[in-house]
Amino acid sequence: MTADPAARLRAALDVSGVSSSDFDLNPDVVLPETRKLRPAAVLVAVQRGALGAELILTKRASTLRNHPGQIAFPGGRQDADDPDLTATALREAREEVGLPASSVKVLGLLPPHETVTGFQITPVLAQITAPVAYRPEPGEVAEIFAVPLDHVLDLGQFRVERRMWRGTWRNYYIVPWGPYYIWGATARILRGLAERVSRCG
Repeated sequence: MTADPAARLRAALDVSGVSSSDFDLNPDVVLPETRKLRPAAVLVAVQRGALGAELILTKRASTLRNHPGQIAFPGGRQDADDPDLTATALREAREEVGLPASSVKVLGLLPPHETVTGFQITPVLAQITAPVAYRPEPGEVAEIFAVPLDHVLDLGQFRVERRMWRGTWRNYYIVPWGPYYIWGATARILRGLAERVSRCG
């Protein structure tokens, strides 16, 4: 990673790319064209920390209805009062992990990602510019942790696994780190980012 942890990320934003889906590795799945996706956004936030350039992730509370206990970016569905999806990501990050918008420099938007739960997630790529005293939102976030950015930008760290979902086998990316099993939409978004960075040279 360069001295500026956001340098490769800014370059990656200039690389052309397409939207992704939880169904990317399942070509036999045919999605209805009439489906209605709910808009949402996540904050893909990078900071300088104990691990060098690192990415902030959360472990969702086990009591949540959607994706309980899974590893996720701070984020959620767009509220009617949010002026745009960047505002959604910043609001959710403040609510979920105590990250103030004043400590965030937005770099740009990555292509949207469709989830099996009917959301269209827009990843907002950002750099954290000041030290933050993180605080998990009770009932939503069980844990806040950091992963080395180089780890999740290394295509060699990704693997494909599968599990039974609604009577059929579903393939998906994982990018595990330590005790954390990063998979599903989070891993797919990171995989797309890693592919863009790799194309930057």
